[in-house]
Amino acid sequence: MRVQDRQSRIVAEIRAHEKATVEHLADLLGASRETIRRDLTELENQGKVQKFHGGAMLPRGFGEGAFQQRMGENVAAKVQIAKTAANLFKPGETLFVDTGSTTLYFAEQLAGVKGLNIITNSTDIAQVISARGNSYAYLLGGSFGYDNRQTVGSLTVAQIEGFRAHHAVLTVGALDAVAGAADFDLEESQVAKAMIGRAGSVTVLADHSKFGAMASFGVCALEGIDRLVCDLAPPADLGRALGAAGAEVVITEGSE
Repeated sequence: MRVQDRQSRIVAEIRAHEKATVEHLADLLGASRETIRRDLTELENQGKVQKFHGGAMLPRGFGEGAFQQRMGENVAAKVQIAKTAANLFKPGETLFVDTGSTTLYFAEQLAGVKGLNIITNSTDIAQVISARGNSYAYLLGGSFGYDNRQTVGSLTVAQIEGFRAHHAVLTVGALDAVAGAADFDLEESQVAKAMIGRAGSVTVLADHSKFGAMASFGVCALEGIDRLVCDLAPPADLGRALGAAGAEVVITEGSE
């Protein structure tokens, strides 16, 4: 197993259970305890975990409350979506990336790509990108939310207007054949709309739990989506609507 893949699985396991022992991780991944200890040291240096004697846990202040819960949901699907999506972008491009559990997994994969400009309202995403030193991270200011560790509001939207990006990479709360993409939070939907307005193309990252869900605040119609990266094929009605809207559907490798 590659070092990056092993460390991604370590982070996912700790996020799902809030902490894990060296012994458990070694057995889970078929690696030596010394290898796991080295991995945990490197992950701590990147700010992804906090070590304690015999294991590691989430960093203090990271992903508490509802956001931490979302980080532990559909982890395998989100990681696979993140890996697939990260291969769709190339050095020299500028990306808007909004706050979300799937986009945070995406940022961890994207951190290995050199020469990108990442504009985000997520402090965690900015930290992940800047920690590797391969790309530039630009953190948008605004009203700060502790749970999601993000900035939102009129100041954030105004700063987005000062940028132009090749792509907007967004996670959404719901994706529907009629209503399109939507979010559960008004201010998050406003940030997403602003990013769409200043980007050349829009890529949505969504696991299958978002298909047919209902969220109150619209982000964009299906015609506004250039590409959907998902873990499973959308239901027939949504698939037809995406095709009619001209959206490319990218299903992760190994999915049916």
